[in-house]
Amino acid sequence: MTEKKTPLPRMQLLDTAAIPGDGGELRFFQEGQHFSIKIAGGGDLMSTRMHGSEDRLAEIACERIAMRPRARVLIGGLGMGFTLAAALRSLNSDAEVVVAELVPAVVRWNRGPLGEHAGNPLNDPRARVCEQDVALLLKNQRAEYDAVMLDVDNGPEGLTHPRNAWLYGMSGLGAIRQALRPRGILAVWSAGSDPRFTERLRRAEFAVEEVPVRAHGKKGLRHRIWVAQRD
Repeated sequence: MTEKKTPLPRMQLLDTAAIPGDGGELRFFQEGQHFSIKIAGGGDLMSTRMHGSEDRLAEIACERIAMRPRARVLIGGLGMGFTLAAALRSLNSDAEVVVAELVPAVVRWNRGPLGEHAGNPLNDPRARVCEQDVALLLKNQRAEYDAVMLDVDNGPEGLTHPRNAWLYGMSGLGAIRQALRPRGILAVWSAGSDPRFTERLRRAEFAVEEVPVRAHGKKGLRHRIWVAQRD
């Protein structure tokens, strides 16, 4: 008797959303119990199957500032909520985590069925969402944050949208440095290494460390996180 194979779940398109500024279109998919967000014409931007490096982005940054009273943190890019969830786990009850998300639909997806995968971090009273470009939020701010975490693209040299280049350039790094409090931490997620970005961080007067991480625990793709401290 031939054993019947269970059919694999089919990928289903749940929603689409335009990225402001003619940045293309995001597509939200479900496959069985898992979700993914893709950019039209490209591959996966993120998936609930693998989020280890997104968790580490927050853990590495927050472990350095968690004991500061009323720590205030800014996350650029909500994604699937895993970085936010890891930050909230790492910080004390008096902390505040501000998330800047450019695409309102991404916030809506996280408040829907996607949120369960990260533990519904948007329901935490310490979390606050600003539906705007993180670059606009950073400009002209002074000593507002103990840590800034950026996961708005695939990294300094892996941009899917040219508008994000400002954040990784000297002007953006200067604005981030001004927005940080003394000994504040900038943590930047990237799909790969980039020696030129490391040098830019040093020129912007950050003390820099580059940390290799894996996409899924000890497995999966090798990603990079820059940890830069304001002197």
